Amino acid sequence: MKKYIKIFTFFSVIVILASCKRYIDYNPHDAFLVTALDYLQSESDYRTMEISVYTPLQWLNQVVPIGDIASDNSVAGGESASDVLDLQQIDDYTLTPVNGTLAQIWQYAYEGVNRANYLVQYKDKNPAGNTINFAGKDAMYGEVYFLRAYYYFTLVKMFGDVPLFVDKRLDFANSGTLKRSPKANVYLQIESDLNSAIGVLPTVQLQPGRVTKYAAQALLGKVFLYQNKYDSAATVLQSVINANAFTLVNDFASIFLKSGENGPESVFEIQYTNTSPYYQWSNVLQGQGNYSVQQCGVRNLKATSPLMPYAPGWSTNLPTQNLNNAYENGDQRKAATCFDIEAYIAAHPTWGITYQVAPYKNTGLYNQKYLPRIGETSGQPELNYLNNFRTIRYADVLLMAAEALNKSTSPNDALARQYLNMVRRRAFQVNDASHDVTASGPALYNAILNERRLELAMEGERFFDLVRTGQAATVLGPKFVVGKNEVFPIPQQEILVSGLTQNPGY
Repeated sequence: MKKYIKIFTFFSVIVILASCKRYIDYNPHDAFLVTALDYLQSESDYRTMEISVYTPLQWLNQVVPIGDIASDNSVAGGESASDVLDLQQIDDYTLTPVNGTLAQIWQYAYEGVNRANYLVQYKDKNPAGNTINFAGKDAMYGEVYFLRAYYYFTLVKMFGDVPLFVDKRLDFANSGTLKRSPKANVYLQIESDLNSAIGVLPTVQLQPGRVTKYAAQALLGKVFLYQNKYDSAATVLQSVINANAFTLVNDFASIFLKSGENGPESVFEIQYTNTSPYYQWSNVLQGQGNYSVQQCGVRNLKATSPLMPYAPGWSTNLPTQNLNNAYENGDQRKAATCFDIEAYIAAHPTWGITYQVAPYKNTGLYNQKYLPRIGETSGQPELNYLNNFRTIRYADVLLMAAEALNKSTSPNDALARQYLNMVRRRAFQVNDASHDVTASGPALYNAILNERRLELAMEGERFFDLVRTGQAATVLGPKFVVGKNEVFPIPQQEILVSGLTQNPGY
């Protein structure tokens, strides 16, 4: 499902006109208006609206760069200290509740929740009170439950306690009645939704991008890890591994090529497309391709050779030398993650490559995993890159399982090492055991967390891993304030409109 359809639901108010104590019957269809009663009249209606529940996944693409920029993996970069100011504030830990990027993440995640809730509200009977049954309806709702869980998981890991509602979509009239629910309650709802999804989803989908049972199990395992529920995490993650449905590809870099999308290592990917020339500069995240790809490209990159594969970008989300230096010699993930432009020019001296050094916070490195490439965009080039986000990879599942097994009530370090070393052997040379980890206990735990950094760098996991494992203050130093920076501020507009309380320190 390479392209998600953008659908908006409109509700009209039926006005009753009164005159001389006589009420005039009014049918909104006479004025060519659409009401809620016109929705969900057929299987096609349900399935079309289900696709609309996927759409906000694409709009949340800034969660990925934030996950690295807020950590030691990358810096905001850009043209100046005021370029993409929202990301600069996140990088510098000078955040305030007035941050447009965070406000959009909040808005888009709740748009996803609203769309899911609308379908759940009318699962048994449509708005007109009729039952619409069709083959595969339960499995379709499994996708909806997964998506709602994903949106709430995004919200709770970003903001902590958040408003929780599941029985119907939220409208303007009751938005002012919202209260923040404890994150423990939000996690319970996420677990419930994912378990409901697991019970009905197929293991294979015909259309790439649709949620499978394995994707729901993998996300549930991650949700358990975020709550330190290691025994539960180990059980559900091993069920994914034991299914033998996924494999690690030998060439790490190939995962992030166009040809590597939805490959044998893909558990869940957020799909993007370049088939539409649509663009909207006033809202660069909504309704087009993967905007974050343009952000991380090399500034004013040009070449005289037609062999040049890379397109220019805006030098945002730049890998740090700290990350680059963390890779051991021979680790193929280093070059596949940190693109050294000067080394690349030296390796291709006849290509006539020129570029502009990143003007702000230059590290000399660029995000190779999502570096923009020629021919992978359309329309307004900056806004229509087709690159999927590899949201859950099999390597992530293996490392999460290793962590859970190491931290379980009855640890199984032997199996944890096996999963960890599967990832490490791919990183160096398949079947090369010379880099295997042999540690146990806390040392093995630290090795697993370090491997997560190296394997998943620039994929948006690092900051959240540091926070959930209690390492953020140690790794990030004094700029990270304990008791404050574990979460981001609630957007100020939500404080004003809904009367929500703010997170401590903001």
